[in-house]
Amino acid sequence: MAVQAPQRLALVVHPSRPIEGALERLRAWSDERGIDVVQLEAGTHYRQVATLGEAGPCDLVVAVGGDGTVLAALRASAPTETPVLGVACGSLGALTTVSADDLGDALDRFAAGDWVPRVLPALVIESDAGEQVWSINDVAFTRAPSGQLVADVSVDGELYVRMAGDGVIVATALGSSAYSMAAGGPLLAGACPAFVCTPIAMHGGSAPPVVVDADATLTVQVHPGFAGFFVELDGQPADVAGERFEIRVHRDKVRLVAFGRTDDGMFAGLRKRLLVTDSPRVLARDERERRAHGSAPATDGTIR
Repeated sequence: MAVQAPQRLALVVHPSRPIEGALERLRAWSDERGIDVVQLEAGTHYRQVATLGEAGPCDLVVAVGGDGTVLAALRASAPTETPVLGVACGSLGALTTVSADDLGDALDRFAAGDWVPRVLPALVIESDAGEQVWSINDVAFTRAPSGQLVADVSVDGELYVRMAGDGVIVATALGSSAYSMAAGGPLLAGACPAFVCTPIAMHGGSAPPVVVDADATLTVQVHPGFAGFFVELDGQPADVAGERFEIRVHRDKVRLVAFGRTDDGMFAGLRKRLLVTDSPRVLARDERERRAHGSAPATDGTIR
């Protein structure tokens, strides 16, 4: 199959991080090849660095910033199924593929066809008001500033729990390492064909986070009080009407650009960012051994 360079580069950028170095590399690469650069309208915060435009299936969306920027780019690229290259201006996250310094080489590899699609699932949320929305990491139903969120959670029509508390998070395997994990939910490793539902600060009762088969339907029936409740999609407020929400997995919603198995994997990434750390007793043992042998200390919380 003939390899075709992208016809256009479409940018989504972080609203405040220093991104000038990455943009210089991208513009130099595109100018040399006569490729247009446009910017997509994406996300809730906006910082214009190029002429506004659209992306097509034969183009490439370049998300410059961090994981939040990549999420915004994936949402913007989904209607045309345009692949997204995540560029980290800072430390590499779960969704960014390359650092800003390596952007030129990454664009060369993409143009040469030396890349593989990293297909990500999404949650599709349908409400009883006839609305349908989707999220890549998670959807959260949370209480208003006063009062509690009261909700019934069911799986394939079987009641799991009637809960009152701060809210409930439903997350994909990818999103299990984000808000859900912070609320005490489990990590779903690798390409685990499942999603997870995690209550937030449940006020009494007992309902541990539940792992749900990817072919199942999870229903959240909210009983709003006078203050109402909020819905968040991938950490962003969303205006979604309804009180009953059916949640399913769409297995191949969006595509990221990956370069073989160059990523560190889920656990290594979490350890690098110190979201998973070893027991202090183990680290103290490592330090004693390091001093005994005169070796350099570890800087990432790992066992040498």
